[in-house]
Amino acid sequence: MQEVEKLGYLDKVMAMNHVRLIRSIVISKEASGVVCRRTYSSGKAKKGSKGSAASDAPKESILSKEVKSTTVVGANILKDGADTKILPDSEYPDWLWHLLDKRPALSELRRKNIETLPYEDLKRFVKLDNRARIKENNSLKAKN
Repeated sequence: MQEVEKLGYLDKVMAMNHVRLIRSIVISKEASGVVCRRTYSSGKAKKGSKGSAASDAPKESILSKEVKSTTVVGANILKDGADTKILPDSEYPDWLWHLLDKRPALSELRRKNIETLPYEDLKRFVKLDNRARIKENNSLKAKN
């Protein structure tokens, strides 16, 4: 019976030590968050800017809806240039419309017969297979 009481006491002591450890970790994590927090200075505050209701209101766009629908706003990278105009679909190259098409993953390509794959899929298979073998070799070298 004394052994059972001893085990119960040891369990309680270990649990209390665990709780203390967790509390110290949480406290040190909070303290490091306070110490490592970045602050930015915005310079001198303008008069009337603190607590003004006007600054909280959403700002309306100065661009008209017509301009938004005919130009790519923000695409200009030159000082003297203008935003580019949106062209009709026929003016863009055919490959552009296939950029977002889903391509098969390596596991899916491995399940298919290599001899019947189209050229683009075969090229993708070789590329992905090489990449996977390089990663595997690198991980084996890192373990040794």
